[in-house]
Amino acid sequence: MSLRNIGHRLYQGEVSFDFVGKRKIWYSISGVIVLVAAIGLAMGLHLGIEFKGGSVYTVQKQGLTVSQAQDAANHITGDTTAQVQKTGDGKIRIQVSSEEKISGPAFSQELSKEIGVPTKDIDAQVIGPSWGKQISQKALLGLVVFMVLVTAYLAIAFEWRMALAALVALIHDLLITIGVYALVGFEVTPGTVIGFLTILGYSLYDTVVVFDTVKENTRGITKQNKRTYSEAANLGLNQTLVRSINTTVVALLPVTALLFIGGGMLGAGTLNDISLALFIGLAAGAYSSICVATPLLAQLKEQTPEMRALAKRVAQRRAADAKAAEAAGTAEGGENAEDGEEVGAGVVGQRNQPVARTRGKGRPSGKR
Repeated sequence: MSLRNIGHRLYQGEVSFDFVGKRKIWYSISGVIVLVAAIGLAMGLHLGIEFKGGSVYTVQKQGLTVSQAQDAANHITGDTTAQVQKTGDGKIRIQVSSEEKISGPAFSQELSKEIGVPTKDIDAQVIGPSWGKQISQKALLGLVVFMVLVTAYLAIAFEWRMALAALVALIHDLLITIGVYALVGFEVTPGTVIGFLTILGYSLYDTVVVFDTVKENTRGITKQNKRTYSEAANLGLNQTLVRSINTTVVALLPVTALLFIGGGMLGAGTLNDISLALFIGLAAGAYSSICVATPLLAQLKEQTPEMRALAKRVAQRRAADAKAAEAAGTAEGGENAEDGEEVGAGVVGQRNQPVARTRGKGRPSGKR
């Protein structure tokens, strides 16, 4: 069966996956993932030079590898705290934290001796910690403003329960992405911040698409007694399931190429900063829109008096339908039994008619 046929059957309600009804399972899975992410955050993020201050040295030499530059930086600083990456244009980028007790000119001279490059060919930049602090504050402020505006918009366009569910899913995606980032030990750079802000918009986009379908399915739902709110929400989720999967796969393909091919195989380490954040965030956003946001919305709505009354009416109707079907089946079984008895009476025990004594009286005997 093709994906298109599956999508059509999901939209028509012929096939359905009970995401909303199994919300406890999804909550448990999300809880475990968030707990692991929290452990990663407790271990601490690996902040880049832009946030904690330090010096950046960029050098280009034919045949110079990352490992050779790393050994040279370790020998100069006396430890392994220096971060060495290969940029997209083939240059080697060495980051030294401001905690290292060595001046910029001294490091450049020592590096020139270690790798055999003139000092004038080493591009040195010093970044103060105050600049990184300002960047962190602005990024946090932008995140808070973004969440407030999005929550207000969703509350106006839909309702406050949808806004709350979307906000919870958004925080869920952020925690997972930042936690995984801390666990793998990738450096947090301005590119990472850009990646975080990008996944916020994508996660909300997928959630809003599902909520819009749920809103259409639940319009005037209290006027009928065939379907509960959770069932209508689950139908809307199934109707947009294939679309969510297709959108996520298409978005992940180029990000996967950046992460595994650009950053891994080609050695462009600077691509890892934004590509990992996008990869984890896109996957978490698709999961949360399906397994967290919509089930949470249905749970919040089912607690309202109107939806409780609707669920009671639906249960009563289904009980009455089941009772009527059972009674109809019993009556049909009784009719079949009576028909069997009549058939049996006609086959077994046929009545033998007695021979009348006057049967041949008055008839010619055939004698003359």
